[in-house]
Amino acid sequence: MEKGTVLKALKELRESQKKRNFSQGVDFIINLKNLDLKKPENQIELYIPLTYSKGKKNKICALVGPELRDDAEKVCDGCIAEKDFEAQAKDNRKLKRLADEYEFFIAQANIMPKVATAFGRVFGPRGKMPNPKAGCIVPPKTNLTPLVERLQKTVKAVAKERPLIQVSVGNEAMTDEHIAENAMTVYNQIYGKLPLEKNNVKSVYLKLTMGKPKQVM
Repeated sequence: MEKGTVLKALKELRESQKKRNFSQGVDFIINLKNLDLKKPENQIELYIPLTYSKGKKNKICALVGPELRDDAEKVCDGCIAEKDFEAQAKDNRKLKRLADEYEFFIAQANIMPKVATAFGRVFGPRGKMPNPKAGCIVPPKTNLTPLVERLQKTVKAVAKERPLIQVSVGNEAMTDEHIAENAMTVYNQIYGKLPLEKNNVKSVYLKLTMGKPKQVM
């Protein structure tokens, strides 16, 4: 996939849409083929830092002990202290709202068993457990700022049950150049993980929130 092709598709996408009273998001969609997702080795789960912000920062919550609490309260959107885990775990509705509110959860490594016990039954099925692939499990003594800044523009690309990956790469308020750069970053990361590379890509689309998809390739 060439960047020029993405830029052309974005131009046509904008021209074909009527003006809305809000800035629509831009989704990047890859349809896969010739990939048996029943085999774990063919499944895709990638955390991809975008070149540019996608126009809306991810909300991040920290699940930490006393060592990281002060830092987490300063730099994260939410923070739950270890001493409050048990109370949180008693309310399933609260846990579900929590999982829906935040895109990523950071956890302190030495209390991960407690995190799993308190949050795992709700966060696990939703794919929201702190994940080492995203760098979300950290030592008790660490500077959270670089991680939070990276996570705020990270997208999660998943194909485990369906041969389709859909992620946000920007919004209408961004320049086409920046959206295209984000789309290329996502495509190249996923392409590099496909066992048959181009022979695993069926089609690629861009889509505005309220619009019809525009084929890129």
